[in-house]
Amino acid sequence: MNTETAPSTTQASASFSVLAVGTAVQGRLAPGTQQRWQLDTRALPAGSVVRGEIDATGLQLDVQDAQGRHVRRLLGKDARGEGFTWQVQAGEQLVLHASDAAHVEYVASKKIADDALPVGETPRIGQYRLLLEQAWQPAADQQVKLPESPLRSPRLQALAQQLQSGGNTDAFWREVAQQGAPLVEPWGERERLVTFVWRGAQHSVRLFGSPSGNHESLQRMGASDVWWASFVMPSDVRLSYGFAPDVPNIDAPALEQRRSILATLQRDPFNARTWGAGADGAPPVDRYQGRSVLQLADAPAQPWGQKRAGVPRGDLQRHWFTSQALGNGRDVWIYRPKGWSQAPAAQRSVLVLFDAHAYLYDVPTPQIVDNLVADQLVPSTAVVLVANASSALRGKELPPNPDFARMMGEELMPWLVAQGIEVPAARTVLAGSSYGGLASGYVALQYPGRFGKVLSLSGSYWWAPQGEAPNALARWWEAAPRLPVAFYFDAGRYESARGGQAGILETSRTLGDVLRAKGYRVTQVEHSTGHDYVHWQGSLACGLVALLQPASWSRAQGACASAGAH
Repeated sequence: MNTETAPSTTQASASFSVLAVGTAVQGRLAPGTQQRWQLDTRALPAGSVVRGEIDATGLQLDVQDAQGRHVRRLLGKDARGEGFTWQVQAGEQLVLHASDAAHVEYVASKKIADDALPVGETPRIGQYRLLLEQAWQPAADQQVKLPESPLRSPRLQALAQQLQSGGNTDAFWREVAQQGAPLVEPWGERERLVTFVWRGAQHSVRLFGSPSGNHESLQRMGASDVWWASFVMPSDVRLSYGFAPDVPNIDAPALEQRRSILATLQRDPFNARTWGAGADGAPPVDRYQGRSVLQLADAPAQPWGQKRAGVPRGDLQRHWFTSQALGNGRDVWIYRPKGWSQAPAAQRSVLVLFDAHAYLYDVPTPQIVDNLVADQLVPSTAVVLVANASSALRGKELPPNPDFARMMGEELMPWLVAQGIEVPAARTVLAGSSYGGLASGYVALQYPGRFGKVLSLSGSYWWAPQGEAPNALARWWEAAPRLPVAFYFDAGRYESARGGQAGILETSRTLGDVLRAKGYRVTQVEHSTGHDYVHWQGSLACGLVALLQPASWSRAQGACASAGAH
């Protein structure tokens, strides 16, 4: 892989370079400047799907058309080790912006002699490294075999009759624009028929975040502009979703073809309820930002994620942490709630959480903790957010990895003590979602003297070393001596096994059964949701209450109770 250095900071605002796949570019931008790249059209013809990665501090990455008009934001805020995917159109450019807004500087940053980003060194605001990792050209055949399901929605049945009688869809779409989407119709006492609808596409529309979790294809109503998919759902469902119209067929392996849904994925234009759409609550800048939210009437409340007047805010610091065990560096954010340092030592707790970028910018973890403390549901709790070294390394470090566990137990935790974050294992919660939930269970098994609580959100317990049966972690905990660790497991009912692979729902249940049989304290809940941050932001709060202040669990029941809890 080649590496190039961009023009100097003073030249960056006017520079215009050609960016090729496989060649990394790096440099530093001053506030208010930008760096533009024209794409190498010989290797990236229109319709190609491109996957890239960026390390950037205090920058935003956008796609603009040939006239300089905004197309989509690929990454916002601080994108350290974040990946992106989009479908290239003719004449598009990549533009990296250095905002004039203030950013959180690193604490005690080191000096760097030049604009390169050596492994382990502290990056500076405006510094970046950008790589287009891979590109796939569109296949010659873009036709997709569409599903053929019976029309169950009364509203769509009426529309189908209107179309057969020579009518059109105009009134239907006016109604959808006024009432919102998806369509929710009665079905049973505790069920609803939910119909997702999309207007206009050439050959296909896929649903990201469907109950099946399988990127379901929508069905077209005859030759009209109505695409639809219906599901019977419990009345307490909450999940986020998006639509991907005309997902490009690419000449690539099946896994990459599945990932290509990200190239056109966007929000539902008829649903005003969104999640993660804009930075710090700002309006989204395009339809690709964030996801739409389906929340039925009986979905559990999420009362701790919103800003509250009168709740004091604490102090957020950003550090660059270097690991000798892993040979790399990453962001670590430390949040101390107001009064945390003055609280009696016996009343202080710590939450250590993976995937820092998501749990700082998408899920407002410090805000959630502040509200829980204000409601006296948890003790004063500092938050430590551990970032990924890169999007590629996430899949190598978080699944059970002895070197990563050593970094957490023998490097990070002693380093936190030096930062004034010293709390016994019994009041230290190690948490994460997906691979992060799996990592929480594994690291606590290796270092129970550091982490006495495990908070797992849809943990990927299907994982096992190659050639072994799924759920290796359950076998390892079963074989280990009884340790002083307590657990909170949350899984979605839409995360069950499919396609012959073990599911998160079933493997979470198995792990919980194994631990209870050995005498561990386990709180296990299931909700009508999928693999979804919009749910995890509520369950994170519930897990903290269950682990740090169990006596308060009954007061949180309205938001945390579930028919599947035990």
